[in-house]
Amino acid sequence: MTAPAFLDVDGSSIAVRHMAGSAPGVVWLGGYKSDMLGTKAETLADWAGKEGRAFLRHDYSGHGESGGAFADGTISKWLSQSLAVFRHFTQGDQILVGSSMGAWIALRMVQELRKAGDTSVVGLVLLAPAPDFTAELVEPALTEAQKRDLAGKGYFEEPSDYSAEPYIYTRALIEDGRDNLVMTGPIDTHCPVHILQGLADADVPASHALKLVSLLPADDVTLSLIPDGDHRLSRPQDLDMLVRVVGDMVGRGR
Repeated sequence: MTAPAFLDVDGSSIAVRHMAGSAPGVVWLGGYKSDMLGTKAETLADWAGKEGRAFLRHDYSGHGESGGAFADGTISKWLSQSLAVFRHFTQGDQILVGSSMGAWIALRMVQELRKAGDTSVVGLVLLAPAPDFTAELVEPALTEAQKRDLAGKGYFEEPSDYSAEPYIYTRALIEDGRDNLVMTGPIDTHCPVHILQGLADADVPASHALKLVSLLPADDVTLSLIPDGDHRLSRPQDLDMLVRVVGDMVGRGR
């Protein structure tokens, strides 16, 4: 595998892998504490290569091959990095594919790009979407001990099902999350949206995806529920569905 390129964004060295090809290109946005060499991103990279399709992915600061400390990250910081990578490396129309927290980043990117007059995002594919997860999923479930840790230490830890290292949730992440909420009213993406959600997802409940769908009334929205799908959606049948859905979205183009 070739080494990544690096883009300096506000002092953070962001690792990027970009494959040139036809438009609409596909932009991968990973989840919280995941990296751009995960199964879903690699599957899409292989597919894009065979199709001659442009494909872009990066690691947020504190993730994967990028610099910086994970605990210093916030939604605003990771959003800024994602926008900088998008603007530097993409040309023409693009499909954003966001997994878990990456779906939140994708929705915020569309808002910020549209504000700047950029209409190049022509489709969204969101997997196990977790927009507003700090306010909608983390804060309501805080224990008294976690609240004390946030107040005293500025963070709390939680065991991860996907890594030997615990998840770290900082007070800065939670407070900054409140400044980036998207599920407070109707969300205008101005493009088709396809959501993939597992009904066996123990991390982001299907009710969260249903709430998101209810806030996308003005757009062409498809929700595919996967009865035995978990949060990762990385089984062979899940990956086949992902490639099919992204391929269909690319085919719609503009």
